[in-house]
Amino acid sequence: MMEMDKETLKQWQFFMMKYKFGLDEMNTKLNIINDEFQFLHDHNPIEHIKSRIKKPDSTIRKLRRKGLEPTIENADKHIKDIAGIRVICSFISDIYTIFEIIKGQDDVKVLQVKDYIAEPKPNGYESLHILVEVPVFLTDRTENVCVEIQIRTIAMDFWASLEHKIYYKFQKEVPASLTSELKAAAEMVHYLDHKMKNIKEEMDLYKLMELEV
Repeated sequence: MMEMDKETLKQWQFFMMKYKFGLDEMNTKLNIINDEFQFLHDHNPIEHIKSRIKKPDSTIRKLRRKGLEPTIENADKHIKDIAGIRVICSFISDIYTIFEIIKGQDDVKVLQVKDYIAEPKPNGYESLHILVEVPVFLTDRTENVCVEIQIRTIAMDFWASLEHKIYYKFQKEVPASLTSELKAAAEMVHYLDHKMKNIKEEMDLYKLMELEV
């Protein structure tokens, strides 16, 4: 934690609270989606959910990297990933199912979508990134809070976790041989996810045929 006087730290902590509440709101929504989907379709689209709130010192560092004064006002205006959720699914189809359900909710406003599954990053990274705004009802007012949601398959998440560890270990100066291996692994992840998608579709077809008998 960066050095702050008690009053400044308290202000930042209070500021971060609304993002925690926004995170709680989205976590509840995602759990409801998962439970209802299981009841209606006998299938859980979500394997697990990870969530986090950026710490004040991390937010301040990001503001400085952007060339901005490290103020609460600038953080609120310019840092959109203070509250973050990662949703892990079994199948690619589940990713887009969850996205469509979130998009259809009246109190959720989708601000931005980055589809790195349709168009992976040059290093092979795949994930669906959504920036949403949700209302948080405080004691004296309602505030709209940004939450970043990343939705990916288990295989995508495993690759992204490994890539993060490698870049952290080598301080972003990753040897070319490892970069090449990561790209090759990303291609294998892509193949595996689409193979699993085909298996699921065939499995669903068999279930449909059983119902018709």
